[in-house]
Amino acid sequence: MIMKYANQTNPKKSARSYGKNMRISTKSSVTLCKAINGLRVDKAEGLLKGLVEGKRDLHGKYYTKTAHNILDILVSAKSNAESKGLEVESMVVKASAHKGFRLWTPRRFKLARTAAKNTSIQMVLEAR
Repeated sequence: MIMKYANQTNPKKSARSYGKNMRISTKSSVTLCKAINGLRVDKAEGLLKGLVEGKRDLHGKYYTKTAHNILDILVSAKSNAESKGLEVESMVVKASAHKGFRLWTPRRFKLARTAAKNTSIQMVLEAR
């Protein structure tokens, strides 16, 4: 199945990666994607590493679990760009977070069931 990306770019000048149905909050994912959107790869990676290590915060929060998962996707997109032979230092991050499917946990009869949070993240590194 072919994934449709929110950011359509020239495949010869960009690299992309996708995290599907990750068990992280959609709200915090959108916040982090807005923070790294438009940054160069090294600055975005530094921001995410700072959040994971607890040395930096964003609006008073660290978003540790979300930052760790987004950092993994960024590293994957970075290695995809290197394998294509693109210059990673001059690339710009375009990231977006979307709500994934609901994973319902059943409970006893006549009691409410709970829904697990799932998020899909798309990341495109574009040459400038």
